[in-house]
Amino acid sequence: MDLMVEVSPRRIFANGHTYHINSISVNSDCETYMSADDLRINLWHLAITDRSFNIVDIKPANMEDLTEVITASEFHPHHCNLFVYSSSKGSLRLCDMRAAALCDKHSKLFEEPEDPSNRSFFSEIISSVSDVKFSHSGRYMLTRDYLTVKVWDLNMEARPIETYQVHDYLRSKLCSLYGNDCIFDKFECAWNGSDSVIMTGAYNNFFRMFDRNTKRDVTLEASRESSKPRAVLKPRRVCVGGKRRRDDISVDSLDFTKKILHTAWHPAENIIAIAATNNLYIFQDKVNSDMH
Repeated sequence: MDLMVEVSPRRIFANGHTYHINSISVNSDCETYMSADDLRINLWHLAITDRSFNIVDIKPANMEDLTEVITASEFHPHHCNLFVYSSSKGSLRLCDMRAAALCDKHSKLFEEPEDPSNRSFFSEIISSVSDVKFSHSGRYMLTRDYLTVKVWDLNMEARPIETYQVHDYLRSKLCSLYGNDCIFDKFECAWNGSDSVIMTGAYNNFFRMFDRNTKRDVTLEASRESSKPRAVLKPRRVCVGGKRRRDDISVDSLDFTKKILHTAWHPAENIIAIAATNNLYIFQDKVNSDMH
């Protein structure tokens, strides 16, 4: 008989949220975890399923006064008292649970000042942070907004230390992306095991990698045609007008229904997982293995 894998829940943690949960993060103490929705973050004990402690609550007394929502949150990898959460206004708040039971007052606020010359109708939408990840070292944070990924140093709140353009060629297409709701897509981001390379998804089943040391970047495609066992992925390039090379793809022919929102990197090896629609692709660095 074929092997059948069946999943059954070990524990169900109930009645913790009114809104959709956008992130879950296990603490480094291996005893607690937190769950976040648009307005609240709760702290749970892994052994207690019917009770949680509310550690962040940004719900105003009058919902008409609501100006931002929580978009993602994560515990620090080494300090069990620290966590960060991001907002739809593009800010990051680092909180210390030792300071107070309810962490409504943040320890640090990371926010990049907006350039008035770039202000547009879409500014607030595209600055919303869709994902935040601590580096394995715990020194940096990686954030993803609609057009960029940014690296923040925990010791510098004023601005990110690195900014990488994921698909800047879409800047002129924001109007149509707003019309088809793609502008609200929430892309994730990931660090490699040594914090030297970062990865995030894009449209047309493309995903992007940025090397922090060499500043080189590459666009790769996760598709059934190019993902036969042992096949080597070829770098892809999107062109905006002008001359086109043979393998280039025009920005006007990108498929916005094919999007890579979820990506993950093995904590120790150069193995990545890419979720593209209903397919899961796993790629391995050919330098370390014959399999790709």
